[in-house]
Amino acid sequence: MNNFVLKAAMPAALMLALLTTSVSAQTTAASTPAAQSQKAAAHTKKHMDVVEKRISELHAKLKITDKQSAQWEAYAQTIRDNAHNADTAFVERAEKLSSLSADDAMATYAKLAQLHADNMQKLATAFSALYGTFSDVQKKNADKLYRNEEEKREDRHEAAKKSQ
Repeated sequence: MNNFVLKAAMPAALMLALLTTSVSAQTTAASTPAAQSQKAAAHTKKHMDVVEKRISELHAKLKITDKQSAQWEAYAQTIRDNAHNADTAFVERAEKLSSLSADDAMATYAKLAQLHADNMQKLATAFSALYGTFSDVQKKNADKLYRNEEEKREDRHEAAKKSQ
């Protein structure tokens, strides 16, 4: 009996699922630009919150002193600017991606890679100025902290995924 009900109900359930998906897709497609903008804004805000949290963590872990505040602020602002520039570039690319040719998509990807390289150069320059003000103890701490950065980044990404 159970098997019969399941076999009889399955086509109706599949049809309902297909119709629901179709209506949902049409509704989503109709509101896509506004929804994408809201989603992008929410993502940017959330990302900037993560950036600010990371800046605070680094400030504490590096034990930044008042004498180092000018170099620290330059470094922290570089982090913020880089995050903002990257977010903007990714959102702009995402908005255009569906209409780009493969060649144009590859070119935008290359621009993102170049932006990342430029941002890292700015960050390295700002950090070098900050690092030059560190005491020997701070330098050892920073060396250890930044050596393990990739591992910690992966942990943060996993934690961020779980919180979504």
